[in-house]
Amino acid sequence: MSDLAAEARLVRLTRPAPHVALVTLNRPEVRNAINSAVSEQLAEVHDHIESDPEIWISIVSGAGGKVFSAGADLRQVAEAGDTRLVADLVQGFMRYVRSQEHKPRIAAVDGYALAGGCELMLACDMVVATRSSIFGLPEAKRGLIAAAGGVQRLCRRMPRNIVMELIATGRTFSAEEAARFGLVNRLVEEDPVAAALKLAEEICANAPVAVRAALNIARRAAEPNEDALWDYTVEWRLRVSETADYREGPRAFVEKRQPRWTGR
Repeated sequence: MSDLAAEARLVRLTRPAPHVALVTLNRPEVRNAINSAVSEQLAEVHDHIESDPEIWISIVSGAGGKVFSAGADLRQVAEAGDTRLVADLVQGFMRYVRSQEHKPRIAAVDGYALAGGCELMLACDMVVATRSSIFGLPEAKRGLIAAAGGVQRLCRRMPRNIVMELIATGRTFSAEEAARFGLVNRLVEEDPVAAALKLAEEICANAPVAVRAALNIARRAAEPNEDALWDYTVEWRLRVSETADYREGPRAFVEKRQPRWTGR
């Protein structure tokens, strides 16, 4: 456990309460952006949580108190060029967000949860957020798509027309708006991890096997034909990744300029 909690790790796993694991993205200097190392460590942490019988529930947060996660490290995406390298970047991340039968997860969001950060939040069963938090799937602004579950999960948790607008425009939306549509369970003024720990304590008062079984059934009920939808998402991600616009978006971000789209 000490290795997974080391300060040098990009994804830390600590045990703040009995049967509770706290997963912390630890790159505050780059807005907790997800690079290949973070992706690999997320998969490692996921496996550890699922295999440890003493862990009943996990909380996911971001270090620094300003950003949960700004999503994929676009500098690495821009430098990779080769789509196979980009696939390697997200492999571990996808293992974390695509897992359908996992122990309960609570996202503790303080600040921005954008793109892959929003998808990481959506991979959790419950969300606690500060009122000042901001969410969004801005991938279209960079020639990308939210292929790690963001599109389908947001459509199932908020009204369809609202989500269509959010995805097409890439605009951000507030925690207040998210709570109004049922995306956020609890809004707090500060310290969402503390509030998430209280929620976790309520859950841990129940039989862990029963809780996990019931939530696994609930996930399936809310997400029919999930495997087929993931296959369709992967198909479209590969199509987009072969375009010039896919390379242009991250490159423009790194070069701090407006992208020059070609539609090809």
